[in-house]
Amino acid sequence: MTPRRLLYGALFVLFLLHNDLWLWNDTRLVLGLPVGLAYHVGYCIVTAILLAALVKWAWPDFEPTGAPTDPGGKSR
Repeated sequence: MTPRRLLYGALFVLFLLHNDLWLWNDTRLVLGLPVGLAYHVGYCIVTAILLAALVKWAWPDFEPTGAPTDPGGKSR
């Protein structure tokens, strides 16, 4: 299995874990936050790391076609 497929699979798993139905009625506090909010803080951190990995290893290698650019990077 290629790293690209593993990353896309991890993205799908994160999609499924996004709705934390099992924590809706939990009144515990974690670091002073409701457990559902603490879960989503961790979820956002993991998602940001996964998206950075997707950009690094699964982003297409092609160059976009279009108008030529000048050395300053602005389209003509």
